[in-house]
Formats: sequence, C-alpha cells, structure tokens
Amino acid sequence: MIMGFTVLALVFFSEDFKTMGNNIDFETILPKAINEFAYVGLAGILLAGLLAAFMSTFAATVNAAQAYLVNDVFLKYIHTKASSKAQIQASYIISVLVVIVSTIIGLYLDNINSILQWIVSALYGGYIAANVLKWHWWRFNGNGFFWGMLSGIIAAMLAPLFFPDILPLYYFPILMCISLIGCIAGTLLSKPTEDKILIDFYIRIRPWGFWGPVIRKAQAQHPDLKQNTNFRRDMFNIIIGIIWQCSLTLIPMYIVIQQGFPLVTSILTLGITSLILKKNWYDKMSIEEKEYDAFMKKNF
Repeated sequence: MIMGFTVLALVFFSEDFKTMGNNIDFETILPKAINEFAYVGLAGILLAGLLAAFMSTFAATVNAAQAYLVNDVFLKYIHTKASSKAQIQASYIISVLVVIVSTIIGLYLDNINSILQWIVSALYGGYIAANVLKWHWWRFNGNGFFWGMLSGIIAAMLAPLFFPDILPLYYFPILMCISLIGCIAGTLLSKPTEDKILIDFYIRIRPWGFWGPVIRKAQAQHPDLKQNTNFRRDMFNIIIGIIWQCSLTLIPMYIVIQQGFPLVTSILTLGITSLILKKNWYDKMSIEEKEYDAFMKKNF
C-alpha cells in the first residue's frame, strides 16, 4: 500500500517536482500523498503502521547490538566472569547508549535518503560475503567473519570520502570483493574450527556447499547420514519465492492506483507461485523434517 501511495504522489505531484529541480525532498513525498489521498481514519491507520514498522526494525537493531556487545565484547574482554545480573545491567546500559547515539547521528544527517543509499548499496557490499560463506564453506571461521566484516565496513566508510561524486550503488561490487578478501585472508591465517563443532553443525543444519571434508568425517561416524544435494531445488524455490513476494507487494499497489488487469495478473501469479512453493518447498520440507527426526532419534 505504501508503494501505491508513493506512485500516486509521483503522478499527481509531478509538476511540483519539476519546479523543485534537483532540490526534491524525497522524504516529503509519502506524507504529502497520505495527507492528500487518505481519509482521516485511514491516515491514522497508515501512520500507526509506519510507526509500528519503524519500532519493530529499531527494536531488533537495539536487541542485536546489546547481544553482540555483551557476549562478544563485555564477556570476552572486559568482565569474563560477570554474573547474570551484571550481564543484564550491561545490556540495559548498552541499549540506552545505542538509542542515544542513534538519535544524535539522526540529528546531524541531512536526509534519510542519503544514509539509506549508503547502507543498502555500500554497506551491504561489505556484509554479504561473510554472511554467505558462514553457511557454505566448511573452512570459514570466526576470524574470517570478523576480518571480512571489518574490512567491508571500513571500506564502506572510506568510499564516500574518496569517491564523493559516485552513487553508492557503484561501490557494491568493489566493497564485496574487499570483504571477500578479508574473509578468506582472516580464515586461512587462523586455525580451523574443531572437527567436533563442524560435524555437529553439519548434522544439525545440513547446508549445501563446500563441506566435503566435514561430510566424509560425519558419514564415517554416522553411515546413514544423507548429504544435502538440494542446491538446484533451493535455487529454483528462491526464484519462485522472489516472484511470489513481488506479487504480494504489487497487489495492494494496483488496488490503490486502480489498475484492474495488472491486479488480476498479480493475483494469478501469486496463486501459481504459492502452489509451486507448497509442492516444491513446504511439502518436501515436512518430509525432510521427518527424516531428520528419525535420524536424530536413531543416532542421538
């Protein structure tokens, strides 16, 4: 629905945008559309929904920050023998500090659009490599994750200083390569994770990818362990899932702008992709869960 209101704003306020030239304030588009096209009750519901979306996203960020900082910094380097009470107190303090620092940063930003472009286009380039390798490469470890993330974040912070006139989107492949180099270097220059941990992880998660040495050791201990060979099926389901999600997003947009034929085709697409996902993902996932439960009961 938000997409629909944005489209309405782009259409009906196009003359205003032309007069603004390069000084368009993108943050005013949606509020203007809601004020112009939404009734009083609906406007309240929309604003409540937007606030709820913001609160859920920000709450998740705050919770993640205090979890990372307490477990990975406070307990590891500052107070290794902290009691449960001390950990809870530290998490409260960190949560408050994250909110305060975030608010201060927000006050000094020129506009939200610029920081979002940097986060989505640039910062993700330094984020993806580590978060993909951790599932699909057996040799990858905590050091690789740390150095991959650190090199990617530092590169993302420095890129706007060296290339101020380049759109952050173009940083993405460069930053991803830098992060990937950091991941590989940090991993290969440190000790591998213990076999016991890797075998236990593979048995419980069954990821596909470069897990050959771990699979052989796991199958030596558990001959009835089946290797995950569902790469093609998973990739197919991801493509179908993207189409499914796009259809789900487009339907309310077409309702708002009253486009009948695209609305019907989007609903049909949603129905077809839902059936495919049920047959090729949900149903098979249930079968695999039963096989997994039977294997775990037999071996553990």
